[in-house]
Amino acid sequence: MTVEIKSLRPPLKWAGGKRWLIPQLEKLWAKHPHSRLVEPFCGGLSVALGLQPKTALLNDVNPALINFYQQIQRGLRLDVELENDETLYYQHRDEFNSINRAGLSPNKTAQLFYYLNRTGYNGLCRFNKSGGYNVPFGRYKKINYQQDFLHYQSVLVEWQFANKDFAALALQKTDFIYADPPYDVPFRQYAQQGFSWDDQVRLAEWLADHQGPVVLSNQATEQIVKLYKRLGFKLKYLDAPRRISCKASGRKAVKEVLATRGV
Repeated sequence: MTVEIKSLRPPLKWAGGKRWLIPQLEKLWAKHPHSRLVEPFCGGLSVALGLQPKTALLNDVNPALINFYQQIQRGLRLDVELENDETLYYQHRDEFNSINRAGLSPNKTAQLFYYLNRTGYNGLCRFNKSGGYNVPFGRYKKINYQQDFLHYQSVLVEWQFANKDFAALALQKTDFIYADPPYDVPFRQYAQQGFSWDDQVRLAEWLADHQGPVVLSNQATEQIVKLYKRLGFKLKYLDAPRRISCKASGRKAVKEVLATRGV
């Protein structure tokens, strides 16, 4: 690789990103450095960029997100208008929703997705049940937009990206799985189909069936803790920063659980 991965920050703003968790994950990953990293919910890529796997299977149910990474692999450059302007934001959002729903122009869809991510409210990614991106305009004084992602290309080109339900991933016995699903909280409309409690249970049982090392992070709600204890996971509790509030005073720590098996 021509780029040192550790020098790369995630290319997107991502609410609930796990850069803060990298020191904990590095200790577990160090025991399995030659494994393939599998992330069923890769999100903003902070974990993959932090752990630096040689091979990785990075999945997310959000097709626009995976398309963005795949376009980076192809040498994504931006030629859409980039301006921190409310009128332009909603014009771009309307165009994104139109071509994204129709499956048209993957390259332009990726460009618009990046613009919306950088310009919308606080790094949220949210779709309604009709598949429409509905994050409102943000309130940033200044935004530094990137014009291209060529410095990411040589890193991401080594990794495989997928857009499917986690249970459909083709796993290898020695895969190191890190799962960071939507939190077990009332807001779960990260993707069009959402993520229900039944999905949480289905994920936990899928992870418990894997023969290789498994790490999961989630909010330490009572039912999440009971679920992973019942399935024989070891639990560790951490204070996780919550970064949804625009004001620093509103970004309070929440209890997070790190559940592990086979590490």
